[in-house]
Amino acid sequence: MTRPIPVLLLLLIFIAIPCAAVQITEFCPDTYLPEDADEYLVLSGVGSLDGVVISDGEGGFRFPTGASIDGEIIIASHGTAYQAVHGTPPRYEWYDTSPFIEDVIRSGTLKLANKGDQLSLYHDQNRLVQTVSWPEDVTAREGQVHYYDGTWDPRVLMLGQSRVLPVTCEGVRGTVFAAPDSSFSVFSDCVAGASSRILVNVYEFTSPRMASLLGEARDRGVSVEVLLEGGPVGGISREEQGVIFSLNQSGIPVYLMTGEQEAHPPYRFDHAKYMVVDESRVFITSENFKDHGFPVPVARGNRGWGAVLESRELAEYFSGIFYHDSRGAWVDPASPADPGLPEDPVENSRYSPEFEPYGFDSARVTTVISPDSSGLISDLIRSAEDRIDIEQAYITDRSPGQLNPYLAEAINASRRGVRVRVILDSSWYNVAEDTDNDEMVSNINRIAVEEALPLQARLADLEGNNLMQVHNKGVIVDGRKVLISSINWNENSPTFNREAGVIIEHPGVGAYFSEVFEDDWNSGRVETGGTPRPDYLKVGLAFAVLAVLAVYFTLRRRRVR
Repeated sequence: MTRPIPVLLLLLIFIAIPCAAVQITEFCPDTYLPEDADEYLVLSGVGSLDGVVISDGEGGFRFPTGASIDGEIIIASHGTAYQAVHGTPPRYEWYDTSPFIEDVIRSGTLKLANKGDQLSLYHDQNRLVQTVSWPEDVTAREGQVHYYDGTWDPRVLMLGQSRVLPVTCEGVRGTVFAAPDSSFSVFSDCVAGASSRILVNVYEFTSPRMASLLGEARDRGVSVEVLLEGGPVGGISREEQGVIFSLNQSGIPVYLMTGEQEAHPPYRFDHAKYMVVDESRVFITSENFKDHGFPVPVARGNRGWGAVLESRELAEYFSGIFYHDSRGAWVDPASPADPGLPEDPVENSRYSPEFEPYGFDSARVTTVISPDSSGLISDLIRSAEDRIDIEQAYITDRSPGQLNPYLAEAINASRRGVRVRVILDSSWYNVAEDTDNDEMVSNINRIAVEEALPLQARLADLEGNNLMQVHNKGVIVDGRKVLISSINWNENSPTFNREAGVIIEHPGVGAYFSEVFEDDWNSGRVETGGTPRPDYLKVGLAFAVLAVLAVYFTLRRRRVR
């Protein structure tokens, strides 16, 4: 029988063991400024810095006698450059650029190479306690901040990005809705109920009716701010210019995430779609603020999902994200002189709404923010015990032979007996190429057949369900957990974009969206695996091109004659 070691002896053993009281926990060698003048590193720890040396093998530095650390300190190459980019000065700099920033004692030339280099930390001048190398330990990429949290780079973190942790709120009340059935009415009611403040962050905003509602809120004294992506695919349209002009005329400031003036934008795209109302509600959806996502009553539109969540904690959380993203040097005020053009009206085809909004209470809600916490989608899928229903605009693999990671998780779930169904959009632009939704559906079904899995995928039947497109980015797990988000299933969206979503755990919410999913599923076109059926759209397009060419050359010959 062993005797317990006295606590005092344990403490003496712990003190006697050599340990790294100070370590490198963050650095950025490849910044956006010319010559990387703002490159920096962060040390974390507690105690004296006497004898601590940082080196890249060619140059390095030590600290002034008597220097100490209690938490974190930032050491930058050029302190003034760092301050210009980040807004605050570093604790030390290794090149003397400011009398107000203390210098470390540099030896040799210290400049962190972009593609390949190393940082080493020594204690007692020459005892190596830490080394990090790139590209061996971290990926070399312009603008990427490398940070340590148990391992290097748990996620891709770019300069200027937020570092928010997800929050989970209990007892949340709210309303969920489906587009096109009730999206505009829920938005209208939400804006009409605002009394003090509305914050809007959306990728694209082209709906004059939605802009007009925000203008009416501003007229009755509500503070309204709008943040938009400044460089959407194809650029800002004349229709969006018109909305921006209208909002400005109403006294509503509009910000564009462009970074044209001072700083590189922290995200490839600001693709989020949410709104904070007062200090108590969050409106979140998969849809841009366009007439296809929020059509007039009984008009066709996109299939999308959304929610209004009544929670002060969630409102405060999303407000923090909005202010972080809208107050950086990467944001420019929008003030177009061009009144633009009105958005093209939605097709006259009538739509018979099937799904009224559903009110709920006592829900558990977890935030899913990209790129900060988009890994929660994988956790959600892994949590499935019975079934997973997935409805997406599209799914793309990372590379040939390397499945999309969320899809890979869903297929793995089917391998342990979970039923998995996938609906993808069938709009012409999502099936016109050789590696898009129809091939993805065929590939999923091929895997299901080859491995005898409870797994099936379908293309949405837009005509049969009278929809414009499937623009959703949703997941239902076990009929009680629902992901509503703006996060597309590609590599860029969860890794480099600003996206926003929530996971709502509530049986009624799960039943509501399961009913919507079943309606879309039962109208879906089945694609079989292994031997996919002919792509009649592509065949038709090919014949159309040939017909046009035939007419062209016939007319050309006639002109020659």
